[in-house]
Amino acid sequence: MEHTRRNLVERLLHALLDTIEKMIVTRLETNGPLPSTADPKIQLHGNFFPVPENEVQHELHVQGRIPPTIEGIYVRNGPNPMFKPVAGYNFFDGDGMLHAVRFKQGNVSYANRFTCTYRLQQEMKLGRAFFPKSIGELHGHSGLARLMLYYVRCAFGLVHTCKGVGVANTGAVFFNGHLLAMSEDDLPYAVKFSEMGDLKTLGRYDFNGQLKSSMIAHPKIDIRTGELFALGYDIIQKPFLKCFKFSADGKKSPEVNISVKQPTMVHDFAITENYIVVPDQQIIFQLQEMLKGGSPVVYVKDKMPRFGLLPRNDVNEERMTWINVPDCFCFHLWNAWEENEEIVIIASCMTPPDGMFNEASQSVQSILSEIRLNMTTKTSSRRPLISSMTLEAGQVNKRFLGHKSQFVYLAIVDPWPKVCGIAKVDLSGPKKRNALSLQELEQCDDHHIAAKFMYPRDCYGGEPMFVPRSSTASTPEDDGYLLTFMHNENTNKSELLILDARSPTLQMLASVKLPTRVPYGLHGTFITSEELEHQNDI
Repeated sequence: MEHTRRNLVERLLHALLDTIEKMIVTRLETNGPLPSTADPKIQLHGNFFPVPENEVQHELHVQGRIPPTIEGIYVRNGPNPMFKPVAGYNFFDGDGMLHAVRFKQGNVSYANRFTCTYRLQQEMKLGRAFFPKSIGELHGHSGLARLMLYYVRCAFGLVHTCKGVGVANTGAVFFNGHLLAMSEDDLPYAVKFSEMGDLKTLGRYDFNGQLKSSMIAHPKIDIRTGELFALGYDIIQKPFLKCFKFSADGKKSPEVNISVKQPTMVHDFAITENYIVVPDQQIIFQLQEMLKGGSPVVYVKDKMPRFGLLPRNDVNEERMTWINVPDCFCFHLWNAWEENEEIVIIASCMTPPDGMFNEASQSVQSILSEIRLNMTTKTSSRRPLISSMTLEAGQVNKRFLGHKSQFVYLAIVDPWPKVCGIAKVDLSGPKKRNALSLQELEQCDDHHIAAKFMYPRDCYGGEPMFVPRSSTASTPEDDGYLLTFMHNENTNKSELLILDARSPTLQMLASVKLPTRVPYGLHGTFITSEELEHQNDI
């Protein structure tokens, strides 16, 4: 009887708050046009539109020949809202969905599944979206009203946040027997592959009770030591930023609280052999901006960007060194290494810095750049490596992460945010590089392009995933393959391409015809067949 009465009260409260939402919040949101960065008609247009789940489908048609050393699973994460947005929507707001292609003894299978986050489970019970979209909805007075309504639902026990509210839609990494799906607003979620190649969400993963707060979606694994390094940030309370690592067997180090004055967006970072490289840049969070009718994601033009260098094994920030890098915003850092007294960072510098979150008059550009931090003089320098194209989403051979690498594989973005091709970039540049002046180096734009693969007309793709042919240390750095999804916007068909990373043209070796459309997404990883044999439960 008591249970029935409680359910009745909950239904009445839901109905009351839904009415308030429709009468007040929705009316505020329809007062004017949505910015393009929050308009569902734009953000979910074409192949950005979500797809339903699909169970495993085997023996997919393959055109060409799959290299025999590709044995395992390529999995890619990306936003895919299960329910229609009730108001604004940004690409980064969607529920996480994993797309997995398995290669096993010449046969190929495919499956795609939502990461069953605690947030998604609650929305599935009600059959609609009701959690606030952090970028698409939380701006201006309507965002403030929606946030207040959310807190009222929490206060009445209609929404539960004790197990996090993250969407797990951005990154994927395999560590210590666990595939982790991640977004920077929560703990990661552990996902397991079945013998048949299907995916099952095991749950929110706290590293056996060791992780108490959020972790960003770009952790770094040093293959040479087996350690995983990560950052976490908080937009409400101090410490706004913290750093931590896990040993190869999953034991967490003490957290290092990093002193930053304001809650700052730190989407990515880098490691070297001896340091953790932490950016503190110009995108900050100011919730009070909603009172003024603006977005809480704020670009502070007069803030000096800087990079912090924290010794990898330190347990506090006492020896951390900060070096200013003017006019620099890097959403992604591809690699970093030590070179004499300098730290060299390879990153894509984005303008405008808030172009993905707030409407801007200019198109987003991301210029591959080399940043040098002099640890002796505490000075920096920055120069573009390639300025003729926007390069985003990519990676180096993970064997070289934190160490000097020659190549980086990046998506060519045109028109933003669609990926029209893949570039293999030679960071050493022209053979006679040391004999050139700085001005001559800056004019050598095309000399850094070692190879380029452009998708056919009306076809677009995503992040290239480098899969080495062999894990042997003596194997050349670029001896391997590039995997990437490609979608044909005319036929509405998707496929997975396998390219030869050593070829001067990034020759296509094989194409896997997929049984369903794969929306444009974010980041992924490749899990070898040997790693799959050591999956763990939580």
